[in-house]
Amino acid sequence: MRTTVGIIGGGPAGLLLARLLHRTGIDCVLLEGRDRAYVEHRQRAGMLEQGTVDALDEAGAAERLHAEGLVHQGIELRFDGERHHIDFPTLTGGRTVTIYAQTEIVKDLVALQLAEGPPLLFEAEALAIEKPESTSPVVRFVHEGREQTLTCDWVVGCDGFHGISRDTFPDAVSHSYERDYPYSWLGILADVAPSCEELIYARGQGGFALHSMRSPHVSRLYLQVPNGTEADDWPDDRIWDELSARFAIDADWTLRRGPITAKSVTPMRSYVHEPMRHGRLLLAGDAAHIVPPTGAKGLNLAVSDVRVLGRAFAELHRTGSEELLDAYSRICLARVWQATRFSYDMTKMLHAQPDGDAFESRLQLARLRRIAASRHAAAELAANYTGLPLMP
Repeated sequence: MRTTVGIIGGGPAGLLLARLLHRTGIDCVLLEGRDRAYVEHRQRAGMLEQGTVDALDEAGAAERLHAEGLVHQGIELRFDGERHHIDFPTLTGGRTVTIYAQTEIVKDLVALQLAEGPPLLFEAEALAIEKPESTSPVVRFVHEGREQTLTCDWVVGCDGFHGISRDTFPDAVSHSYERDYPYSWLGILADVAPSCEELIYARGQGGFALHSMRSPHVSRLYLQVPNGTEADDWPDDRIWDELSARFAIDADWTLRRGPITAKSVTPMRSYVHEPMRHGRLLLAGDAAHIVPPTGAKGLNLAVSDVRVLGRAFAELHRTGSEELLDAYSRICLARVWQATRFSYDMTKMLHAQPDGDAFESRLQLARLRRIAASRHAAAELAANYTGLPLMP
């Protein structure tokens, strides 16, 4: 097989890139190691920055998003028994965010790709990327029980943190920066209407809690838990009791409870790989960077990478210029590091420290009070949360 752009990984980054290339007239082939059912049902993020919504519009993949997505005008911070609303449109000149589950984005993009092209191969496991420094890199993969090759002009690795793409970079050019956090998130899906109209970020006595949603009928909630926690360690009643305690405020408000349909534990880490390009191999999304979910940046950073790539390949296709492709790593890393900083700051501000550091606890409250009292501080949070500009 031969194509212009070979894409490894059929998550939202790979699928969106394939869609953008197709609409520009650039041929590509997408290889996804898992089957369609797995890809369409793996639970991930659900908060979309304004730029992510715009990118899905550009791809012609936002019809259902606009019909079913929940537009949010802000978030609520809770601490010391108080609630404080951060109004995004007022603070950012009109920008908002939208709640629409990543699973639904993937379903929309898969359906479009299977209906209109370009080729999407499920259960096509990438084994190796050969000759990435050449003008014709090759992807070796297994599909339908036999090993095959895909020769490309360019290869884009959208295969996540554990994929093969990043490991193809030579050690001499690879630099990684990482931070592990001393706590995890216990996340649940519950068949119950959300207890709030917008996301609640709470710093309670027992630690951090987040109230989110997937739809008007499905709630998504998270609890800070110690590393090493198993989901089964937390019976349903214990989860609801702890969530209620952490969201408690000095006002008439009740957390709705309902059947819990899924539980999972997510470790917290920050990771950035530099550079994001080697030869004709480019990385996008989790293959290059991971952020803790506190700032809701993972999916949005992946889409941001892909928007830059889509424009870069369009420029190459239209003019023959590789100028934007040459700048790809620099442009994306500038935004990645800002999102990494924001996610780190949000994480450190809202989570209880396992060592019970009283000094750090008072600093956290001081940061939260500053945001609640200062329009300038609140505007900085709102600007980062709704998404910084695509290019520096």
